[in-house]
Amino acid sequence: MPTAPERSVRVSTLELFFDLVFVFTITQLTGVLVDGGDPAAFVQVVVMLLLIWWTYDAYAWLTNAIATDRPKFRLLLIGGMAGFLVIALAVPDAYDGGGLAFGLGYLVVVSLHAGMFVSGTSTSEVRGILRILPFSSAGVSLVLVGGALGGDAQWALWGLAVALLWATPRLATIEGFVVSVEHFVERHGLVVIIALGESIVVIGAGAAGLPVDGGLVLVALLSLSLSAALWWVYFSDEHTVGRAFRDAPAERRPALAINGFGYWHYGILLGVVTLAAGLKEAIGHPYDPLDGWIAVGLAAGTALFVLSEIGFRRTFGIARNRVRLLAAAAVLATIPLGTEWAAAAQVGAIAALVVAALFAEWRLPSVLGDG
Repeated sequence: MPTAPERSVRVSTLELFFDLVFVFTITQLTGVLVDGGDPAAFVQVVVMLLLIWWTYDAYAWLTNAIATDRPKFRLLLIGGMAGFLVIALAVPDAYDGGGLAFGLGYLVVVSLHAGMFVSGTSTSEVRGILRILPFSSAGVSLVLVGGALGGDAQWALWGLAVALLWATPRLATIEGFVVSVEHFVERHGLVVIIALGESIVVIGAGAAGLPVDGGLVLVALLSLSLSAALWWVYFSDEHTVGRAFRDAPAERRPALAINGFGYWHYGILLGVVTLAAGLKEAIGHPYDPLDGWIAVGLAAGTALFVLSEIGFRRTFGIARNRVRLLAAAAVLATIPLGTEWAAAAQVGAIAALVVAALFAEWRLPSVLGDG
């Protein structure tokens, strides 16, 4: 089967504009977790982020393949933004009467994506998207019907939609798609920065109306340190990832893109959402013990981010992960600090553990070895 020539596509300003909607989506999902504060709310966030990230990341594949400077595609991408905005607006009540609005927004997003892929890409890529389209259509139908029915039917149908969509690359081959290394690395790096920005924005949201005293400043700076450390964790191997991706045979790149930038980045983003919810609740009471779910969110969100980043690196053959595995395990041990002592103590301990892991990698590489 003939394939399209390789491209070198850099992220456009339109894509950055498009990503602003993702900020709102992350904010809304964080709000669901904060307002719910229970396992049901967490499962809702897991399912909705699975649905949202799957189709959102599909737009990274789309803008990798089309010319975003063409007026037609610019207008259609803005239409996709509108669909994502509807999805984001529906997130808080998606399981309480807003599921149909979520589904209608999802229908718009997937339909525009398929239309642009069919009309603006190479022959091999059109064949690829047509193989995937039946699964996407079935997934959208399940989301729509589940959202309209609500209740137990919604839980079941949305869960089935998630399973179907995320299994699609295994059920339908992804050969024929052309991946631009520069575009994928840059676009997903920007998405991670945007998501980490949410963990900083929640500091302001959680501190609204509170006096700017020593306690607030302390926990705010510790929270910023933690977000900065996670940024360093992700971008410590940016060029190595890009080089490994570029050195891979062209026919292997679509699978690497699905595994590394699709599956593992979902875990990274879920970790950020979980951490952000914990920080929002912790910021207002820096010297008070935390509720159990908040302390768990702070630790589990950080650990999930680090573990998913390890999986992402391993996709591209990058090792040197022993210290990060130890740090992820140690972070979970900070939960009693939050529940028994104070929010600032746990946030500070988590930040210190991540920073210590980064320092150890830098100063003791020969001792730590590859893991």
